[in-house]
Amino acid sequence: MNKKIIIIGAGPGGLTAGMILAKRGFDVTIFEKEKIVGGRNASIEIDGYTFDTGPTFLMMKHILDEMFYEAGKNSLDYLKFVRLKPMYRLKFFNKEVLMYDDHKETEEVIKKEFPGEEKNFYRYLYNEEKRLKYLLPCLTKPYSSLKDMFSKTLIRALPHLEIGRSVYQVLSYYFNDEILKLCFTFQSKYLGMSAWECPGAFAMVAYVEHKWGIYHVIGGLNKISSAMAKVFVENGGKLVLNKPVEKIVNRSRKIVGVKLKDGSFVEADDFIINADFSYAVTNLIDPNYVKKYSAKKLSKKKYSCSTFMIYLGVKKKYNIPHHNIFFAKEYKENVDDIFKNFRLPKSISFYIQNASLTDPTVAPKGKSTIYILVPVSNLKAEIDWEKEKENFKDIVLNEVIKRTELKDLKENIEIEKIITPLNWQNDFNVYYGATFNLAHNLSQMLYFRPRNKFECFENCYLVGGGTHPGSGLPTIFESARITANLISEKYGLRIKNISNFMFH
Repeated sequence: MNKKIIIIGAGPGGLTAGMILAKRGFDVTIFEKEKIVGGRNASIEIDGYTFDTGPTFLMMKHILDEMFYEAGKNSLDYLKFVRLKPMYRLKFFNKEVLMYDDHKETEEVIKKEFPGEEKNFYRYLYNEEKRLKYLLPCLTKPYSSLKDMFSKTLIRALPHLEIGRSVYQVLSYYFNDEILKLCFTFQSKYLGMSAWECPGAFAMVAYVEHKWGIYHVIGGLNKISSAMAKVFVENGGKLVLNKPVEKIVNRSRKIVGVKLKDGSFVEADDFIINADFSYAVTNLIDPNYVKKYSAKKLSKKKYSCSTFMIYLGVKKKYNIPHHNIFFAKEYKENVDDIFKNFRLPKSISFYIQNASLTDPTVAPKGKSTIYILVPVSNLKAEIDWEKEKENFKDIVLNEVIKRTELKDLKENIEIEKIITPLNWQNDFNVYYGATFNLAHNLSQMLYFRPRNKFECFENCYLVGGGTHPGSGLPTIFESARITANLISEKYGLRIKNISNFMFH
């Protein structure tokens, strides 16, 4: 296959599409603006400490395995996986809950902490497995035209979409205890949404964890991107780092090439955009051809929250679980401050990853990496992060010391890096600093989300969290497979559907 494809961005979506298409014989080049691959899934390396920039939970590992298989490889030849037990610790002001993917172990936890609710746990598992069986096939097919919304697959899934109900409302159907509800609704934050606003269909996200577990990759999840880049090159792809694309050049509705920042121009037959969607259409493309997504219209869309990140290299090890989530005392108020009031939360919830517990490679011997994430409003909020950055950092660290076992954290810090919503926007080209991209409300899903075959041009495709099926590593991988299949089918390649997730 001598057809040339250019991919803009070496994030997880671009790399996945690249390694699959290269395996299928296409002439693929990826242009990446940074010196390393991964985008928000890249590594941060400072003085012997290694951090994941963004994702730290690997769910639905079998989807990742399938992507390597599509590229003719075995993920186990490139990555070392550790299944986490417990999956995570949830810490409330009056209760601590450890969650396991072993249903019997979780049943015992619920019996102890929430007596009488254990039967509801199995009711949740039974119903959400059914929902998953109907909805997942809808997330693995493209929505290139409105008629795709009337497919038998989607029609069968309609009763399971929970239209008009939120994740919190669905979990209230299963559980009585408010804290237990939060144990199965906080996952809405993976989508950058409030559980009180996130569509009820996403009640199945917690089920995905309890069915397939959560994994860590030795070296960090950033190693997934490094491994994909290796496979891409092994399959004949050309990876060009430190080469920002300045403009996507079109003649009418056909894209003819890309202009790089160094002034050079490169032509291709087809183009895949892995840059943040809203950033790309407002900065890289002729606005006359993307009027559907004008800056004015994009500004009115709903976006996910952002995150305030603190990456710490510390000179000791801490005996706390790999993943820890601490809920604000007034959790609903905390969520409303982020998603409705658009202000700095009065009380914070936060996540801590203690990767060194599982993985000795991410820090020097006897030392640790501590990764702290605090959900905050995106840049639609009028928060001056240049002014608030240091003060908010102190608030977060003081709360960590107060609420966790890390009492001597400050005196053991050797290195520190902070990423604010403003950094997400300016350094990572994330529109509004919305870390999880466009929100996942029903009016921005399926056909109504930017499509894998970008409708504004004849030969342009999208991958990543801003397109169908949405944000999160497994769905980003799936967006890339959908796009790779669309391009392959365009040139007459017959694609065998190997996705077999329901039977793992």
